[in-house]
Amino acid sequence: MTAREGATLFAAERFCAIALGADDVAQLQRFFDENPEYFVIVTGEGAAPGEASDAIHGALPEGWSFTKKWAIGFLDEGGSMIGMADVVSDLLAPHVWHIGLFIVATRLHGAGVAQRLYSHLERWAHERGAQWLRLGVVEGNARAQRFWQRCGFVDVRTRSVQAGAHAHTIRVMFKPLTGGRLREYLELLARDRPDAP
Repeated sequence: MTAREGATLFAAERFCAIALGADDVAQLQRFFDENPEYFVIVTGEGAAPGEASDAIHGALPEGWSFTKKWAIGFLDEGGSMIGMADVVSDLLAPHVWHIGLFIVATRLHGAGVAQRLYSHLERWAHERGAQWLRLGVVEGNARAQRFWQRCGFVDVRTRSVQAGAHAHTIRVMFKPLTGGRLREYLELLARDRPDAP
């Protein structure tokens, strides 16, 4: 793991979180291929061949303000990837951090690993200035919705999106990290108001 020292973002019990870069595309693609559930829900099939490259190098929509985008890999003691997250700081407003993807290896579902990894990720984001976290859950992904509700996220609105040939309803969820209220959050991020286009 010494080769990863410079890229380590935080420790998460027996796992570590690293910033993924160009050298990690193949490993992340293998992880996506071995754990296709999210992609099957969203697209009806496994991860596309360029999915990992997009996760690491993909740009945000034009005109969206942000400070930094991370593709994060969660590694076990042997250096194998057991999870990943896609995080954007200050998305569209200061102190609003967005979790784009959060995937944990299927074999670890139900073992509490996802909850522990998320807890460390939240702490790491909060220590770096996050006051609000937001994310979107594809409607019909009941397992993900229950998970994020257990983590303290609440529904803000729904939004229709197109993912390739598939149309989806996304449940936008948020979580205050410093005791803020929904009204304050919506003043910061008008896009998430229920009546916003």
